[in-house]
Order: sequence, then C-alpha cells, then structure tokens
Amino acid sequence: MSQNLQYTVELKAEQYEFLKQMATKYNLPDESKALRCLINFAMTEKQHEEDIFKTVRCLYC
Repeated sequence: MSQNLQYTVELKAEQYEFLKQMATKYNLPDESKALRCLINFAMTEKQHEEDIFKTVRCLYC
C-alpha cells in the first residue's frame, strides 16, 4: 500500500459537508478517505470517465 501525502484542496462548504456525511454514513475514518474513494472510483471506472469529467454540473453558477 502506498503512503498518503497531504495536499490542499479547495472545496465549497456543501462539498465538504457531503464528504463528512459520506464518511459518517459509510464508517470511514475521515473526509479525506471519502474523497480518496471518489478518486479511486474515477480512476478505475474508465467507462464512466466522460460522465464524471465531461458532463457539466455547475451547482454554484
């Protein structure tokens, strides 16, 4: 298993709250684990890549 590194990520308050909720709901150790789960899904599910990154979902426009 590789070592976790620390990075700074800018999130809207609602995005951070979502990560907190998912961490609690799925008994994850913290919000960073919830974010890593999302990233891992995006990395492994190549067939969903365009759905994830090409579709525009502007929740804050």
